[in-house]
Formats: sequence, C-alpha cells, structure tokens
Amino acid sequence: MHFYELPLVFALVGLTLYTVLAGADFGAGVWQVAAGRGPRGERLRDHAHHAMAPVWEANHVWLIFVLTVVWTAYPEAFGSIASTLSVPLFIAAIGIILRGAAYALRAGTATPRELRLIDTVSGVSSVLTPFALGAAIGGIASRRVPVGNAAGHLFSSWLNPTSALVATLAVATSAYLAAVYLAADAVRLGDSDLERRFRFRALGAGVLTGAIALGGLAVLHSDAHPLYHRLVAGAGVAGLVVSLLAGVGTLALVWLRRFELARFTAALAVAAIIAGWALAQRPTFLRGLTIQQAAASHDVLVAVVVSVIAGAVILFPSLALLFRLLLRGQFDVADPSGAPVVSRSAIVSSLVPGLAARVAVACLVAGIGFLTVADAGWAHAIGIAGLSAFIVLGTVAAAPAELARFAPSEAGDQDRECPK
Repeated sequence: MHFYELPLVFALVGLTLYTVLAGADFGAGVWQVAAGRGPRGERLRDHAHHAMAPVWEANHVWLIFVLTVVWTAYPEAFGSIASTLSVPLFIAAIGIILRGAAYALRAGTATPRELRLIDTVSGVSSVLTPFALGAAIGGIASRRVPVGNAAGHLFSSWLNPTSALVATLAVATSAYLAAVYLAADAVRLGDSDLERRFRFRALGAGVLTGAIALGGLAVLHSDAHPLYHRLVAGAGVAGLVVSLLAGVGTLALVWLRRFELARFTAALAVAAIIAGWALAQRPTFLRGLTIQQAAASHDVLVAVVVSVIAGAVILFPSLALLFRLLLRGQFDVADPSGAPVVSRSAIVSSLVPGLAARVAVACLVAGIGFLTVADAGWAHAIGIAGLSAFIVLGTVAAAPAELARFAPSEAGDQDRECPK
C-alpha cells in the first residue's frame, strides 16, 4: 500500500463504522414505524428509541469524518462526487436532520397522535437516508461519476440498477443490524417478550439481506461488470467470502440467542462488504481518475494522517466510554419523566484521570509529526504548538488527584467551591 492511499483507508474505516453504528440507528427507526399499533407496538417503539437515543448523535461523527478526510486528501474526487451526486446527498442530509429532530421532539409530545407523527417522520427518514447514501455509493461503484464539476448526469448517476441494489442493501442491512442490537439490549433488560420479537426480526432481516446480496451479483454482472469480475475472481473475493461466512455465523448466533457475540459478527459481515468493494475498485477512484491522481500534495497528506492519528487518541477512548456506559446499562435508569439518565459522577470519574493524558499524547504525536515529516513553515509552527501543549497537559496529567478535587459533586447541582 502506498502513502497516498492511507487517508482513503482511514475514510473507509470511518465509512464502515458509520454503516455499522448509524446504520443500526436508522434500522431502529425502520422497526419503529413497522411496530404496529397498540401497547405492544408502543413498547417496541419505546425500546428502540431509548436504546439509540444516547448514541445517535455520536454515530454521525463518522460521516463528518469521512467527508472531511476525502475533501482534504482527495479534493478533485470529492468535488466530482459532491456535484454529480448532489441530489442523493441532499436527500440524505434532509433525512439525517429529520431523524435528529425526531429524537429531540419525541420527548415533548403531549398526545398519542403527536407521538405517532414523530415516529412516522423518524421511520421515513430512517429509510430515506440509507437509501440515498447507498444510491450514491452505487453510482461511484458503477463508475457513473466522472471527473469534473457536475460532469455526470444529475439523475442517472444514482438512479440505475447498481445504485438501486446498493440502496436496497443499505436499508436491509440497517434493519438487520438494529434487530440484532435491540435483541441484545432486550436481554440485558430482562425483557423476554422484546427479545423474542427482535430475534424473529433479526432472523428474517438477515435472510433477506443475504438474499439481496447474493442476488445482487447478477445485477453487477450486467450493469457493473468490472466490479463484478474483481469481486468474484479478483482482489475483492476475500471480502465477499468473509462477509458470507460472517453473515451465516450471525444468523446461527441469533438462532442460539448469543446476541452479544452476534453484534460483532454482524458488524464484521458489513465491514467485509465494504472492504471487498474497496479492493475490487482499487486503484480506480472515479471513472478516469486513479487514487494516486486524486491525492493531494504530500504535505497535505501528512497533515491529514497526523491529524487523524492524533485525533483518534482522543476520539476512540471517548466513544469507548460512551458505549461502555450504554452496554452496561448506565442509561437504563429513568427519571420521573421517563427519560434515561446517567450519574454525573460515573462520567466524571471515568474522564478526569485519563482525558488530560490522552490529549497530551495526541499533542505529542501531532508535534513530532508536523516537525519531522512535513517541510512547510506552517506545519513546523503547528508542531511547536503541539509540543508546547504536550508539556502543559503532561504536567496536568501527572497530578490528577490534586485536580480531581475540583470535579463536580454527585450530590446535586451545586458546584464545589474552589479553595482560597
């Protein structure tokens, strides 16, 4: 692998995480709108909402990450994609906004009618967004996005057989992932009825997703033959095989009610699909443009790589904390209004000792990278600033016990007064 491909690898990792995490969020919206009426439907919708509400916003970090990395490291390709595929990307953005608004407004509903309306909007946006994003990826995969500002057709670039296949697969995969995750959450809550209902949905959605994926090979054979050939007989065949094995394994684990392990195998199946597509398309980025030709200058690539590595030191532990609190049930406690809450002390005690150290390490990595790898003067200035910040934050991290005295108390909303 060449250095100019490294930012693209980062972007593909971000795309995988977005598909797995945000995909499950969209899938939960699908199950909300398909839950039916009556008390049982309300329980299913409430379970899906409370399971995803603490993390839905964090899941969209990965979409921003992908857009930022591709925009910076491969500007010509990004401009071509954003202009030719402006319609599906706009539809996806509207869907994301509506999904977020549904989370914000659901807690304020006063009547069952308002609640149904919010859940309907949430469900429609949860289908609309993965479908539009999948259609855009299908346009790239079938080489219908040429180089240039709006050089491709505004509609046929994403309204075609390959785009329809990928879009449908994106919606089905989202529903599949959500059903697996929600079944696992129901087990943690000790709710056998919800566990049984989401287990049934996970099995049905898994079989449907597998059938779409395998049947889609015929679509690729006729509509995107270069991609099909490299998927079944070239570099992408490994991803295809791993995805098939992981998908079958996930169905077996769901059948055996091993939901926690099924979370990871389901994510592996999705990751393998994306990896297989990337390997099958390499070295082509867009029609008439290779990855090497699309890459920015060496200094820009260095800045992107260093920034991503330094940012990961902060981001990954923070997200790990969030999901650890979620999976341990810290958000399951409800206040009198029914909204899930978590103790401030649980977050503070987890963050205070290590946050300064993680930021210090990130500054150290950035400082060394910008000073030793890049040649530009502005990069050296950033490097010096990074090393200076490392010295300050390293000192702070060396005495966490002294600083912990200023952490907020769990006893109430009153802040602890600083010693004079």
